[in-house]
Amino acid sequence: MKVPVAKRYMLIIGAVLSAILLAMIIAPLTIPEGTVGGLDGSIGSLDHEDDLEFVPWPQRAVYLLGDINCHQQADRSFELNDNQMPFCARDLGLLAGAIVGLAAFVLLGRKVEWAWLLVLLVPMAVDGVVQAVTDYESSNALRSITGLLAGIAAGYGAGMLIKNFFQGPEVENGPSQQ
Repeated sequence: MKVPVAKRYMLIIGAVLSAILLAMIIAPLTIPEGTVGGLDGSIGSLDHEDDLEFVPWPQRAVYLLGDINCHQQADRSFELNDNQMPFCARDLGLLAGAIVGLAAFVLLGRKVEWAWLLVLLVPMAVDGVVQAVTDYESSNALRSITGLLAGIAAGYGAGMLIKNFFQGPEVENGPSQQ
């Protein structure tokens, strides 16, 4: 049985994302307890390269990936093995959701209206905006859940875009009359 090319790309992307998620979970579990914490920084910069010199290279690579791509605020991150995770709770949810959403599209293969996917983004947007403009601070569990919902939308939408890319636009009214 031949797997369609679009589905092959989706499976490859899903496998890469799953490997990254697994690395994010394994990294804090495979270094000594209480080794990594207090990684507060900013997105887009390498804030903790020197702080992580003593961490073995595979785990260090995961933490440095988090350092560049996430704020890594300690109070917005989960801990495993008394070590701060390399990415914050919301990013963890986003990645897990993207895997779930892409897998759902691979299994279902049904296109949905983009408006339905946008609805899944609303909880994260509301949570983020409310935190930005008030003193409210959401919990890591809520950040993970809103990230998961947004990630599902992103993963499912990515599946639709990949399928569309390889199949071309659908013709709704049949061939054009010329």
